[in-house]
Amino acid sequence: MHHSVQIATPVLIGAALALLSGCAATDLTAVPSAPSLAAASAIPAGDARSVAIGGGRTMYLTCRGSGSPTVVLVSGLGERADNWDLTTDPSTAARAVFPEVGRLTRVCAYDRPGTETTTAVGREESRSTPVPQPTSGSAAAGDLAAMLAASGESGPYVLVGHSYGGDVVRLYAAAHPREVAGIVLVDALSEDLPTRLTPEQSADLERLNSPAMQGRPVGAEEFRFDVVFPELRAITSSPAVPVVVLTADRPVISAADIASGQLPPFVTQVFADALWSAQLAAQDALARRFPSADHVTVTHSGH
Repeated sequence: MHHSVQIATPVLIGAALALLSGCAATDLTAVPSAPSLAAASAIPAGDARSVAIGGGRTMYLTCRGSGSPTVVLVSGLGERADNWDLTTDPSTAARAVFPEVGRLTRVCAYDRPGTETTTAVGREESRSTPVPQPTSGSAAAGDLAAMLAASGESGPYVLVGHSYGGDVVRLYAAAHPREVAGIVLVDALSEDLPTRLTPEQSADLERLNSPAMQGRPVGAEEFRFDVVFPELRAITSSPAVPVVVLTADRPVISAADIASGQLPPFVTQVFADALWSAQLAAQDALARRFPSADHVTVTHSGH
């Protein structure tokens, strides 16, 4: 679902990294230390570049910090790498996920084709070469693999995926298990979600996330449930690495959102309630797919 990262706060990502290191954090009021991460003594200037991945295409990659393992941030549907630099309160931007994780270890984020961000000067499109849309999760995971292989960034990686980015992470991990040191799924979009909605509600949810409904331009990143969810269901194994599942505990669509009049008429309170119930159940099912996963449900966060 195309929303800003409200759940992926530095505190939660820091806690997730600590859990991955074997140091389970019980105090989420501050970013805990992660002993297996080599904290940078001096964070170098941001390293942003276009990485050639073949076929005349490039992928935009930005990294900072030093240490190991490298954390790779994978944004949600339609969102550029910049999304990890944002916070819900602009005054706390210095403590956004990207710079904060960069104080712990090496961290990278990238633009998938068709993504965008909105700044004070307006909409800015992806800095990666466009591809035909809609695309697939497997294609996005293939692009991630090609970019990391060509980038010179050292693996194995801790992969952090928000929403649709969680699907890309899971597909990458299944195809490249030796390149994965850990997985953090940040309110990841689960293939179990539509199974708990009526066919009409599932179709409305897909329509709500379409570029046309959201006012995104032609060529914007788009995916279809009937393409991506079968890809996820076809995964037969995942790497035996630590996994943290972070689940939002605030409804995807609030009563205030509905009352604003900015949503389509089919987004009623009945729809919102059904979506929220399905989302919670789908997150539980997602966590069960990783038997040893730490499932964090008290997050005080939205999607």
